[in-house]
Amino acid sequence: MKKISAILILAIGLTSCEQTWLPKPPGYNRIDLPPHTYQPLSEGYPYLFEFSKASTVEPDSFNLAEKAWINLNYGDLGAKIHLTYKRIDGKSVDFKTLSNDAFKLTAKHQVKAYGIEEGILLTPNGYTAVVAELTGEVPTQFQFFVTDSTTHFLRGALYFNTAVKNDSLAPVIEYIKIDMTHLMNSVKFKE
Repeated sequence: MKKISAILILAIGLTSCEQTWLPKPPGYNRIDLPPHTYQPLSEGYPYLFEFSKASTVEPDSFNLAEKAWINLNYGDLGAKIHLTYKRIDGKSVDFKTLSNDAFKLTAKHQVKAYGIEEGILLTPNGYTAVVAELTGEVPTQFQFFVTDSTTHFLRGALYFNTAVKNDSLAPVIEYIKIDMTHLMNSVKFKE
């Protein structure tokens, strides 16, 4: 019986040691973020602003009829800032409808959001900006709109091309929030 036990232990020992096993060290993915540098948006839009050199301007493919809708694509970071623009005419497109739509789009995320913090800002160019910061596993973590409330309405939302948990994306989210804040503060509407 002792011989069988010894042979069995030896056989298990030999077969279990075929692969080298190393413990996985604790760590996080390294994300190299470029410095915050900005460039002006080219002419051809009813608005001007400065946007990050880490992003590229793309026409919005969701609604090709809206020529003033664009995306700022952060290709290396897998993120996009989706920008939509509407001219307020007071008849078919009014400020109240546009602002209510922006608040409704933010409120749709209440199902998954742990919290939504909203704030109202006055930009250096005299426009009103409303910012919504969402926490939790939501598809968009930062949204805003900038308006003069009589003629122009620009809305922006941050989206990622991945289903990674937002806590893993936290450094990238914070990085792009700085860029979005700079964009809001540099907006100038054309008359």
